[in-house]
Amino acid sequence: MKNYKVKELAKEAGVSVKTLHHYDKIGLLSPAVRSEKKYRLYGENELYRLQQILFYKELGVSLSDIAEILDDRNFDQLKALNEHRQNLLDEKIKIDELVETIDKTISQLKGKTMITDKELYKGFKPEEIQKIKEESKKKFGEDNFKTSEKYLKSLSKDQFEALKLEQKEIFKNLLSLSSENIESETVQLEVARLYQNIRKFWGTHGSPSTQKSEFKGLGKLYVADSNYAKVDGEIHDGFPEFLSEAMHHFAKTQL
Repeated sequence: MKNYKVKELAKEAGVSVKTLHHYDKIGLLSPAVRSEKKYRLYGENELYRLQQILFYKELGVSLSDIAEILDDRNFDQLKALNEHRQNLLDEKIKIDELVETIDKTISQLKGKTMITDKELYKGFKPEEIQKIKEESKKKFGEDNFKTSEKYLKSLSKDQFEALKLEQKEIFKNLLSLSSENIESETVQLEVARLYQNIRKFWGTHGSPSTQKSEFKGLGKLYVADSNYAKVDGEIHDGFPEFLSEAMHHFAKTQL
């Protein structure tokens, strides 16, 4: 069994010699052997004890309380290590979530990539934009409109373009499937993609509400105003009706 001199143990554990001297002084961590030349020698047991001390310190436990925990005759080292491991895993999850949030914010702020009102309604004249806003508020409610606009404006330009590109692709796929039965698995899988895409446009993809009636209502809107169901800028006969019926079936069976 290897014995560690105080400097060796300090290096191994990443603490200072002064810290080890202090732990020895207060009786928290004493060397296994004191040589004739007054060397402090620490063994494997002391190494494990120091590990526990450092873990508990990281959790904010005071040195006096650590001593009480470790000196308890019922102290279970293996159980303590498993608890420390779980605490570290929980902390890792929190840190990973914070890093992800920061990365998203950096991505949005870098180069002023946040979506502007002009970019959100790109291709429309000012009077057309106002008309679209008013119609959207009327059809979907002012609160829903605000939720959607707020979410879309929080996206980066790349994220917004990707969302629009995804919807174009879905519409093309559904157009190519418009001769099939609306209840077919292929059609319904594509409608499921459309549903998820629409929820993102609405800014409600994280909401527990299914928005079943709203999704069915959107299908009716495609029929009432086929301009909303254009594919590559063109209106295709029968497609709005096919789209609406497929969406209605999805809402009825899946939502």
